[in-house]
Amino acid sequence: MPMRAKDVMTQPVISVEPDDTIERAIRLMLQKRISGLPVVNAAGHLVGIVTEGDFLRRSETGTQHRRPRWLEFLVGPGRLASEYVRTHGRKVNDVMTEEPITVEEDVPLEDIVKLMEKHHIKRMPVVRGDKVVGILSRANLLHALATLSLETRAPTSSDEIIRDQLLAALKKENWAPLGTVDIIVRDGVVHLWGTIFDERERGALIVAAENIPGTKSVCDELTWIDPVSGSVLLPPGEDEREHVPS
Repeated sequence: MPMRAKDVMTQPVISVEPDDTIERAIRLMLQKRISGLPVVNAAGHLVGIVTEGDFLRRSETGTQHRRPRWLEFLVGPGRLASEYVRTHGRKVNDVMTEEPITVEEDVPLEDIVKLMEKHHIKRMPVVRGDKVVGILSRANLLHALATLSLETRAPTSSDEIIRDQLLAALKKENWAPLGTVDIIVRDGVVHLWGTIFDERERGALIVAAENIPGTKSVCDELTWIDPVSGSVLLPPGEDEREHVPS
């Protein structure tokens, strides 16, 4: 069975609200090492998405559009007014992209790649009805590809159950960095991808995965970043990655 959005998406979703300041959105993106955030209203409905590209042209950095007066006349006051809001606005809803492209949980990865190529986007919210249940980025697709390339046997029917049980267990833990970690299970092997900001989280994630019934081994692909110094520790070598439960 082909992999679907729900098999590789990052959850829970780190998001912002329309009335949040752009300073908060930028701080979240920097802290979590992510390049885009879904925008949800108080009812939890998706209303937009804000990405790094929305902050490229800002008055603070002097990068806003500058045109000769004759060209401004041709562009028209309406467009100029809209651009002013995007470059000078202080809230997320001033800069976000409304009505973002989304996918549902059961959409195959092949269709997702086609949508990303067609619309020239790097990430897509995964929705269930009008609620965001995950975020799927190019990094998730790369992680899925890397995981599939390691397969030696056909997938088992329990992979989805293992992933669901592990996610459910981690959601109960305050330390679990689910917003920056991807979990993919293939043939009973739990692959941990993404970023952690405390090295102790690595061991805890491995233990949590090993305690899920049906887990054959855990493949550690986590990158640790020291939030103080910015030092980066890449995943262990191939000969050290797999932790087989006793």
